[in-house]
Amino acid sequence: MREVFQQELADVQDRLVEIAELVVRSIRSATEAFNESDVSLAEEVIANDHRIDELTVLLDELSIQILARQQPVARDLRIVVSALRISASLERMGDMAEHIAQLARYRFPDKVVPKSLRGTFAEMGRLDVQIAEKLAELLRTQDLRIADEIRNDDDDVDELHASVFDKVLGETWKGQAVDTVDATLASRYHERFADHAVSIAKKVQYLATGDWAPELAG
Repeated sequence: MREVFQQELADVQDRLVEIAELVVRSIRSATEAFNESDVSLAEEVIANDHRIDELTVLLDELSIQILARQQPVARDLRIVVSALRISASLERMGDMAEHIAQLARYRFPDKVVPKSLRGTFAEMGRLDVQIAEKLAELLRTQDLRIADEIRNDDDDVDELHASVFDKVLGETWKGQAVDTVDATLASRYHERFADHAVSIAKKVQYLATGDWAPELAG
């Protein structure tokens, strides 16, 4: 029975990595669709989001079954409970990528944001993709150095997010009302994507050490 239990826990980790890898593909495609006004790619992201949702539900069902059958304690219990919370954050990251893609689709054939902000959003997208890639590696390896890197990358996203608000609220902003709304929403989606990654990094650190680390909170 113990061997079966350990295999189930390994399956939980494998499924988390699988979902995280789908999130990587989703945010990579969403940011490209956003920056390049690629409506086909945007629609692909939107259509594929259901797969992330399905895998999240299946993982949650497995975790609940493990809790019911095995009644784990100590670190084993932390693994299962953390998996439930991590899967929820991964699902939300998928949603943020979908929202970014939806903006690209809505504004096609135009680009979502004015030229003055495109460099900022290109960098935010690059950082979000980098964060997602690091997160998948963190879930695969539990290398806590990666958790620190994710936090640092998130700080950079936060700075860019703040700069977008400074821009659209500044006296020199020439955008229309729709430009202001789109830029604000897009910036928020990028920022929240990174925040969810930090939240997961915090949970992985807790899982590895048993210590709660508020300094990693998003």
